[in-house]
Amino acid sequence: MKRPAPNASDEETPEGPLEVALIGDLTEHESDCCDKLLGVAPGSECILYINSPGGSAYTAISLMTLIRLRGLRVTGIVVGECSSAALWPLAACGRRLVTQYSVLLFHPMKWQSDEHVQFDEATEWARHFGRLEKEMDRLLAAEFGMPYEQLAAWMRPGRYVTGPEFAQAGLAELIDLKALELSMPPGRT
Repeated sequence: MKRPAPNASDEETPEGPLEVALIGDLTEHESDCCDKLLGVAPGSECILYINSPGGSAYTAISLMTLIRLRGLRVTGIVVGECSSAALWPLAACGRRLVTQYSVLLFHPMKWQSDEHVQFDEATEWARHFGRLEKEMDRLLAAEFGMPYEQLAAWMRPGRYVTGPEFAQAGLAELIDLKALELSMPPGRT
C-alpha cells in the first residue's frame, strides 16, 4: 500500500490513490486484504493489483462487499492471474485493466470438508451450496455487466480466459506493456 507522504503542514496527504495488492490465496490472506481495504477512506479511490488463484467463496464475497459498502472507486489491475474467488473483487472494480499476459479462470464453485461431518449436516450443506452457487454466478455476471449466459459458458466446464479475450468481451481495458516500456524514463527498461 502506498504510504502518505508528509507535507509542510501537520497533515499527511497521500500521493494519489492508495495501492492494495491481492496476491496469493485470498483465504490465507483474508485479514490482511480486509485491513488494506479498510485503510482506504470511504468513497475514495484506490488501485487493486491482483495476482491470485482464488480462495474461499465467502472471502471473495466479503472483499466485494467491503468495496461496495464503502463506496470505494477501485481500479482493478490483473497483473498475473485472477482466478476463481479472485474474480469477485475484480468484478466490484469500476475500472478493470488487464495485460496480454493476464489470465482469468472461470469455473464452478468447489467445496470440500476436511472435517468429519454427520450425514444430515452434509445434506444441508449440499442444499445450501447448490443455492449459493447459482446466486453467486448471477451476482458475478451482474457485477461484470455481462450476460449470464456468457458467464455460464465460461464457467462450465471451466475456462481460462486471456486478458485480450476479457477485454474484447468489453469487461476490461487492455494495457499495452510495450507502449509502457516506450514511455519509461531512460535507464528503466
